[in-house]
Amino acid sequence: MTNSLAAPEPAVIPIICGPTASGKTAIAIKLAESFPIQIISADSRQIIKWLDIGTAKPTPQERQRVQFHLIDLIEPGERYTAFRFMEDANRAIARVLNEGSIPVVVGGSGLYLRALSEGIVEIGDADQSVRQRLQFETQEQGAEAMYARLMEIDPVAAAGIHPNNKVRVLRALEIYYVTGKSKSELAAAGPFRKSQYNFEFFCLLPEREVLYRAVEQRVDRMMQSGLVSEVEDLTRRGLAERIRQSNVIGYNETLDHLQNKSTLPEAIRLIKQHSRQYAKRQITWFCRQVKGSWFSEPENLIGHMEKLLKNWLVHHKKT
Repeated sequence: MTNSLAAPEPAVIPIICGPTASGKTAIAIKLAESFPIQIISADSRQIIKWLDIGTAKPTPQERQRVQFHLIDLIEPGERYTAFRFMEDANRAIARVLNEGSIPVVVGGSGLYLRALSEGIVEIGDADQSVRQRLQFETQEQGAEAMYARLMEIDPVAAAGIHPNNKVRVLRALEIYYVTGKSKSELAAAGPFRKSQYNFEFFCLLPEREVLYRAVEQRVDRMMQSGLVSEVEDLTRRGLAERIRQSNVIGYNETLDHLQNKSTLPEAIRLIKQHSRQYAKRQITWFCRQVKGSWFSEPENLIGHMEKLLKNWLVHHKKT
């Protein structure tokens, strides 16, 4: 007789989350050395093709050690919603379970993780002309004016969006101008979709100074690995504007340098600053939203996950 893993009913899927540069992926890769896991990425930047170095995608060598899902799904500038992520993640989890492996969700994109673990209201795509008009108005009036407009139209949605998050601000305005109803109104009455799985959060949150040092060291490694060359190549391929639309930290700053809007040291300084600010926003979101187990040291999280995965193997093995 052969042994195979069977998914629990309903399956409880572990989520390793935390801010950027905290070491989440390294932990999952380490666990894959001893357990039959596959990684479901929950990173809103790593889904974008060709943006490799600046998003800290797993290397080819790391992908040989463990299988990753939901990486390189869309082209720069292409729209990708939290609802679509939930559907893609559910399909990936089902595939992993059917293959007899253990799916582990790894990432720090709060909106994606909330959609996956709590469900989300399905709201259709907007008319392209509306989106283009709002983008033009943002260039003319500024992000603050657009956020102020959203505060008037939908204060509930605005309260949950950072004023500098232009993508989410414009999406909320877009929904209103296309449907005639605010995002909050639609969320209260719209068709709610939820994952068939249950999830348990394991959050890695290093001490603030340790995390910020790791963030800056990661930026230094990105520059050493050829981030400027990567962006130069993408620019030669005519993708500069689409990269800007993707609004990924590291790429706009590098584009500004290549277009003689800043020096390289200034670009590096800004990438580090913006990355620290992003990590801070992630920390705030996780502290407010996540109910689960918290760890400041990677070793402690690894030890906890090892016990959980051993338990999975014991309780979900069929003969």
